[in-house]
Amino acid sequence: MNTTLSRRSILTLALGVAATCIPSISFALSDEYQNPQLLKEPQSLLSDMTIKAMGAVLRQSTLIDLRPEAEFAAGHIPGARHLPPDAVAAEHGAVAGALRPVADIEAMLGRLGIAQGERVVFYDDRGGFHAARMLWLLEYFGHRNVSVLNGGWSGWLEAGGTVTRDLGRVKPARFEATVTPRRYASAQDVLAHKGQPDAVLIDVRPPKLFAAGHIPWAINVPWSQNLDEGGRFRSEGELAAHFERHGITQKSDVIMHCQNGLASSHSYVALRLLDVPRVRVYHRSWAEWGSADDLPIATG
Repeated sequence: MNTTLSRRSILTLALGVAATCIPSISFALSDEYQNPQLLKEPQSLLSDMTIKAMGAVLRQSTLIDLRPEAEFAAGHIPGARHLPPDAVAAEHGAVAGALRPVADIEAMLGRLGIAQGERVVFYDDRGGFHAARMLWLLEYFGHRNVSVLNGGWSGWLEAGGTVTRDLGRVKPARFEATVTPRRYASAQDVLAHKGQPDAVLIDVRPPKLFAAGHIPWAINVPWSQNLDEGGRFRSEGELAAHFERHGITQKSDVIMHCQNGLASSHSYVALRLLDVPRVRVYHRSWAEWGSADDLPIATG
């Protein structure tokens, strides 16, 4: 039997054959991040403020400034409220950087006027170093509507944003945490995670600290590599390629840690931007692991 193929049929077959020869792409790349709502661009924030100043009804974000108090007092984004950069860390905890009790942090966030479900944008002037911890913490507490200001305070100034010293008024709110265990890892979780399908343990500290001592099965992917030269998160394509070079894909089951539970949150945000679904922070990090007598350590 003779079969005649149309040009469209031939093209369809050709594309089908070609598709079988192309390796699957680990990250679904697009013109923007898979979770773009996790970043707020300074220009977008400036536009929101301009629109509101013109009298439009606009639900504006609650801005939280995480810089040192003296810097906040010298000038900040209009409407921003101040939270000391390490306010959520226990002052005299058994492990450096360990979180305060949940009830204490709930009260702290409530005094800032943050209610459950309210849009919150955190910013600092360290490439999102402190802001990322707060994003992770709020997601761990079940608060989904949270972002980091991309480029932080420097990005705001570069965008031509206005500066004020006005402290304004804050109406206290009630913040109630709904703890989400899948965002948090303990030392026991790290041990149980070893050898599991698709498991990846990331140490985000600088290479020198990693070489001085690390968890034997961890890989070193420094958090600073999430940023471009301007202190902004790298593009989706750049971040995806960066993590894929270390064997990390959307299928990976990731736990990450740092020195004291701060920098690891930065890589948490980077992977959340890429929509990696299984990602946890070992918050007590090397401060706990490195001082324990019964946990394995490697050097070099």
